[in-house]
Amino acid sequence: MAGKLSITIGRQYGSGGKEIGMRVGELLGFRVYDKDLLFIAAQKNGISPDALRRVDEKANNSLLYTLAIGSSLYGARNFGIDVPINDQLFITQTEIIKKASEEENCVFVGRCADYVLRNHPDRISIFVYADKETRIARVREELGVDREEALSLINKTDKRRINYYGFYTGKKWGKLDNYHFCVDSSLLGIEGSAQMIANIARLYMTKSQGQDEQ
Repeated sequence: MAGKLSITIGRQYGSGGKEIGMRVGELLGFRVYDKDLLFIAAQKNGISPDALRRVDEKANNSLLYTLAIGSSLYGARNFGIDVPINDQLFITQTEIIKKASEEENCVFVGRCADYVLRNHPDRISIFVYADKETRIARVREELGVDREEALSLINKTDKRRINYYGFYTGKKWGKLDNYHFCVDSSLLGIEGSAQMIANIARLYMTKSQGQDEQ
């Protein structure tokens, strides 16, 4: 394989996608990027990490701003508009994701990484989902909340991710066409799902290495 491999993981809330991503990184020896992107972005932009955490994976909701720049965040300066912190975060994270993907083998959890790296030659995009009862049980166990609150958190978080992904990519979050594989984590669990994804990556690297040697 000539280049570096990037594995992107989109995930439903409560599906265990983050834990699967971390485990895939361990199994393959890849660096995993998740919440740490916030702190890298904060350092790069000189913005408080707490301020960035409040807008993480949230789309800018200014109608005036959206109308002014259309679909181009990078054109905002041409309009003399101060870029909202949400979009500063997205732009900076995009730069970090692209740079990291060129320098090392990586796993990216969330952050529209599948879209950001859509033209990356060595990329495997995964979407992790699970049935509702499995997700409710996981959220209840992790947060110690009752069923009603767990379900509310699932619905709110998924809605936020749908809006965020749609706003910044113009595509539908969770749509099959955006990913190479969709994994139901309720079938094999965290470890089994991670092992399967790692095996897919190993097969891809072996295939790519063989092509390089031809």
